[in-house]
Amino acid sequence: MENLIKLETEGGVMHHFLPWLIEGFEILAAVIDIAAIILLLIGAARFLTGVTIAEIAKKGAERVRRTNRERIELGRYILAGLELFIVSDVIHTAISLRFADLLFLLMLVIIRSITSFFLDRELEQLKKELGDD
Repeated sequence: MENLIKLETEGGVMHHFLPWLIEGFEILAAVIDIAAIILLLIGAARFLTGVTIAEIAKKGAERVRRTNRERIELGRYILAGLELFIVSDVIHTAISLRFADLLFLLMLVIIRSITSFFLDRELEQLKKELGDD
């Protein structure tokens, strides 16, 4: 039973003979995380700007149409950010060599994939409402 609890390893060949490579992958994963966060912040800033302009300058149906376009753009940024986070998580898991990290990655990918699926469905519905293809 204790073996099942301790399904983690101390590292493999890469950890012992190529620690500089592991460090490089850790840095790469951190850069990808930062890029994803920046991408999400850019999307949020663009969304807030677009919605604010729509609320101030537009009236009625045009305001709603403009807001929906901004929602579509924000959704694209969120989907791209989620994809970058998945890449980073795969890198972290590949270099950690721990079973617990693999299970954690599996759960993250499932949650993010479900989120992406439903967000993509919502974006498609908004596009249909707007008449975009």
